[in-house]
Amino acid sequence: MPYKNLLTVLLIALLAACSSGNSKRGGDENGVAVSGQQVSVQGSAPIVGGGIEAARRAAIDDAVHQASMQLKRNNHSAMLVSDIKVVDEWQDADLYHVQVLAVLSDKQRCGSPYRKKIVATGFPVMNADQISGSESQDLYSGIPREINNQLMETGDFIGRNLTNTSLYSRPDMAPEIRFAEGTPESVIVNIAKQQNAQFVLSGVIRDFRVESTEYVRGSGALADLKSMVRDFVARRSVGIDVFVYDGFSGALLFQHRYTDSILGDVSLPSGYTVGSERFNSTSAGHAISEIIQQASEDIHKLFGCYPFTTRVIQAGNNRIVIAAGAQDKIRVGDKLMIYSASAGGTSGAGLGESQGILTITDVSAATAAGTLDSSAVAGAVRPGDWVKSFATP
Repeated sequence: MPYKNLLTVLLIALLAACSSGNSKRGGDENGVAVSGQQVSVQGSAPIVGGGIEAARRAAIDDAVHQASMQLKRNNHSAMLVSDIKVVDEWQDADLYHVQVLAVLSDKQRCGSPYRKKIVATGFPVMNADQISGSESQDLYSGIPREINNQLMETGDFIGRNLTNTSLYSRPDMAPEIRFAEGTPESVIVNIAKQQNAQFVLSGVIRDFRVESTEYVRGSGALADLKSMVRDFVARRSVGIDVFVYDGFSGALLFQHRYTDSILGDVSLPSGYTVGSERFNSTSAGHAISEIIQQASEDIHKLFGCYPFTTRVIQAGNNRIVIAAGAQDKIRVGDKLMIYSASAGGTSGAGLGESQGILTITDVSAATAAGTLDSSAVAGAVRPGDWVKSFATP
């Protein structure tokens, strides 16, 4: 008899465990399933007047809304929908349905399933005489290089270094860029096209002066002491402007000035490269490294939430090749939107008309290829057109 009771208890426990497991897999009545840092959810919208594209976008919006409501119901107050991928879609009578995988993130960090390319250009010194010939000459290229390195370490960016190039003929006028005669296209857009980059990083070393120690105020023993140590103890101010431009329109998206003040040994010996241990061990190098870290965090916080964007590099016979591949985290089956670049003219500003939905069928390291949906107009897509992910802004 005791054995029968024990067996009954074990059977009840086993059935309860199976029921609990099935409940978790089944999700809720709205077809929403939460797993780790992702939400799988369905959305739908009516097709009005044959507008399949409009219905599709409305269905995606509905899916994002469903995911957000599910997070609220489950009290995931610290989580947000940062990016989405359409994994399946179908039409049923006059309704359009999508199955979406929503990527979640906390409010302090907004991630993306794709890596965004950013090209770094040089940071010229506004007053060249503030850096002597006996000091490190690596600041011009080293500061943007290290900002790029730290952005790449997050896993959300692919960095390109063009740090031997300056965007500014007049660093004191930055971020204003003066165009040369006969060059109607934006310098930013031109660089971004050459490097297949979504963003362009630049900046200016606005201030790096050592305060004058030629004049020692006062008299007596204190003045004599100041005079003796003036060659060893000084004050140096640091001011660095950091800018990020949109590589597709040339618009300035980010502008911030970072400042600090150094007291003590303010020298930065020649041969010390930005980011090295020797560089960071100096007072000036440490201050610059902290600015680099803060700028990298600010840029990542802002642009980690941006939709992924790239360009079409080949188009023909319903095969579209884009300038992004496995290194950008593009995968077979991904769906991206294509927009005409013609509306912006040579400046590249603004999105044109939607040209259809691209489904990725082949992926290599740096490029990917796919086909357009049946509703797309044949021959409408051209090299240089924009390709964007389905991401919430």
